[in-house]
Amino acid sequence: MRHCSKITGSILLKIALTIVSAQIARAQPALPPTFKSQIVHSPAGADIFVRSAGTGPAVVLIHGYAETSDSWAPLAAELEKTYTVIVPDLRGIGSSSRPASGYDKKTQAADIRAVVTTLGFDRTFVVSHDIGIMVAYAYAALFPDKVERLVVMDAPLPGIAPWDDIIKDHRLWHFSFWGPDEERLVQGRERIYLDRIWNNFSATPTQPDEATRKFFTAQYAKPGAMRAGFAHFKAFSQDVQDNQTFARTKLTMPVLAVGGEKSFGATEAVVFRAVAVNVREAVVPNSGHWLMEESPTYTVALIRDYLKDPSAATH
Repeated sequence: MRHCSKITGSILLKIALTIVSAQIARAQPALPPTFKSQIVHSPAGADIFVRSAGTGPAVVLIHGYAETSDSWAPLAAELEKTYTVIVPDLRGIGSSSRPASGYDKKTQAADIRAVVTTLGFDRTFVVSHDIGIMVAYAYAALFPDKVERLVVMDAPLPGIAPWDDIIKDHRLWHFSFWGPDEERLVQGRERIYLDRIWNNFSATPTQPDEATRKFFTAQYAKPGAMRAGFAHFKAFSQDVQDNQTFARTKLTMPVLAVGGEKSFGATEAVVFRAVAVNVREAVVPNSGHWLMEESPTYTVALIRDYLKDPSAATH
């Protein structure tokens, strides 16, 4: 009987662990509870919601579209062990304010600079994804001596080759989908709109998962959120002009250009070799665009190892 009891207890424990694991897998994305939040007023005219945790050198994580800063949860949890991790919501997204203008990436770089200095830092590492790489590039171009290393993941740069070819891809229809009528079309149908974007660029139909999609949909369904979201794309014409000016002086800090194998792949490095002199290429196997959702373990290890790699500066 004791033996049976031990077996039963073991089985129950395994069942309990399985249930907990399943619940974790279905949990919405969220930064660890160690992260403390505050609002930083940007002189560029926005109130930026930012969370931070950890000690040591500062790393800024800049998220992309169809997500918020919570998308960085896997990476933030790892990096806070050895860095001060700074995670803002871009203007107009998540819990940041939604001003009428200022969605060009040059202006948003000023938002990031205000966040960094308000939190008491000057020179930082910068890690970015999707539209976040556009803001990160503008930041690195405007403040080149303030960026230790730059990581850019899976997105093009407006105006930088092969931009003209990239935007011909029919899956990028949302780049040109903005305006009052478009807002009316999407209102109350945010999930349909976002599903189309998530599905188009995922190598795994189940990623992002249901809990993640529900969470981000709720963020973009807030009053004014879709108008502000569209404004990031409306600003691309200005970004083209700014980036072509920035590109006259190439970045000199080390850059890690990461592409999902089923998405941008090696093209990410092609883009950044046009604007930077020290670019290391990396491709995440079997992943689409949503690297934190589709391949978090591989991507987190890749970034962690790059940030601490002493040889990165020589590649």
